[in-house]
Amino acid sequence: MPKAANAMIVTAQPEASEAGARVLKRGGNAVDAAMAAALVQGVVDPQMCGIAGFGSMQIYDPNGAHTCIDFHGKTPLAATPDMWEHLLEGEARDGFGFVVRGNVNDLGYQSITTPGSLLAYYEAVRDFGSWDWSDVCAPAVTQAETGFFVRPHVHHWWTHGAEMGRADVAGRIGFSQTGRDAYFRADGSIKKIGDHVANPDLARTLAMIARDGADVFYHGEIAERIDADMATNGGLLRRADLAAYRTCRLDPLRATYRGYDIATNQPPGGGIMLIEMLNILENFDLAGMGHNSTGYIRVLAEAMKAATADKDTHVGDPGFVDIPAFLTDKAYGKDIAERIRAGERMQVNRLGQPEPKDTTHVAVVDANGMCVTMTHSLGMPSGVITDGLGFMYNGCMAVFDPRPGRAGSIAPGKARFSSICPTIAFRDGTPRIVIGAPGGTQIAMGVVQALLNVIEFDMGMLEAVSAPRFSATSNAIDITNRIPGYLTDPLEADGYEVIRSALTFGIGAVHGLRIDAAGLSGGADPGHDGIALGVRV
Repeated sequence: MPKAANAMIVTAQPEASEAGARVLKRGGNAVDAAMAAALVQGVVDPQMCGIAGFGSMQIYDPNGAHTCIDFHGKTPLAATPDMWEHLLEGEARDGFGFVVRGNVNDLGYQSITTPGSLLAYYEAVRDFGSWDWSDVCAPAVTQAETGFFVRPHVHHWWTHGAEMGRADVAGRIGFSQTGRDAYFRADGSIKKIGDHVANPDLARTLAMIARDGADVFYHGEIAERIDADMATNGGLLRRADLAAYRTCRLDPLRATYRGYDIATNQPPGGGIMLIEMLNILENFDLAGMGHNSTGYIRVLAEAMKAATADKDTHVGDPGFVDIPAFLTDKAYGKDIAERIRAGERMQVNRLGQPEPKDTTHVAVVDANGMCVTMTHSLGMPSGVITDGLGFMYNGCMAVFDPRPGRAGSIAPGKARFSSICPTIAFRDGTPRIVIGAPGGTQIAMGVVQALLNVIEFDMGMLEAVSAPRFSATSNAIDITNRIPGYLTDPLEADGYEVIRSALTFGIGAVHGLRIDAAGLSGGADPGHDGIALGVRV
């Protein structure tokens, strides 16, 4: 990284970071770079994200604009609240989705929500970018024409991505003919690290989108082909859903923590959980406890459990659910902190049944101080690829609660909750931390720990995203394997269930940038394949 870098991008894929860095070097702004990188991510990490996915982005322009574009997947109009109630078998332990008989909500044509990603990318460039849309798309078109080589994290997901009653990954990526042709060797085995993946259909689709914009996907030829495929195969999604889809543009959800102004996304995104946890944790001397000490783990775990239980009970699409204001009130956070200090244990109730981390992130700061942080995803991908189009659809219906009358229940046109929380932390009106993560319900848990690592412990961004993490999205505490047992033994002796992962990294995959007097520093979570690239513009 050049010492004099005045612009930077971090993503979970080296190809995407390079594409964004090239845009910055050629004078594109942070939005141009972020959207170019996002489109490349959909090519080289095709089960983590793509044009048929969902997500949330935050854009800050020091010249005035500061907004969030939310583009969550929405239930098709044909969906009904009770359509899977009789098939319900359980709930993932950490709260990421429901298991129904036959996995119909998780795999195949009925698992797809109306996608928002492409429309959000397009609108961001149109309203905040400085380049033409076709030029922003060009790196992804070229990447799709060239193909990509299987990286370690791609292969890890292909071989380890299904757990807790979910559909098998091999069956998922091989559900459609395009998937079988692209992701498997001639002998029928899944491709290995270093194998080449070609998907010429995706290249043609992206070229069409580069030429005609998002309209071709939501109203034009691609919409017609999607509609025909869904009608033939019993999908819920129809052309009317695509035509009706709108992104949601909102002011960021705001809070303060230790002198920082925190800006994150509104529900149904996960920013509300992040703020609730920060409001609780501000009442403790975390730095005095010591990073990842036994007491630190206990306090953070209880804050995580409190925010998770409140999310399960109260948080959903605000167009369908009244979300109580007290969840982000500092007095409420202080009350929970006092209960934790007194030894009370928060409770997270589950039906009983780890969570897919099928998401990715991009964060950019340009030379003019414009910041973009965006998390986008396919959820647990549906496996469906329409013949000739090349892209996989999201599988977001699995996150909706099959039981009617709940915050997360199914309703036509309803956006699904997601823990994604692209966040910017300001100090004295200036952006200091630009951060976010993939990782399902672990996203907010990973982001809050990386924020604390910077704010409480003054870590550089690479150290902050690399430090060992833990989580409590159920009554158990999940820890990664670099946290030593002598720190968690006292918790187990005190009656906590501690579940140790065999993985070195985990609990979200946090990616971020730090801006301070020393300049820009970036960190890509070592558990994925990405990199932070700084350039001089």
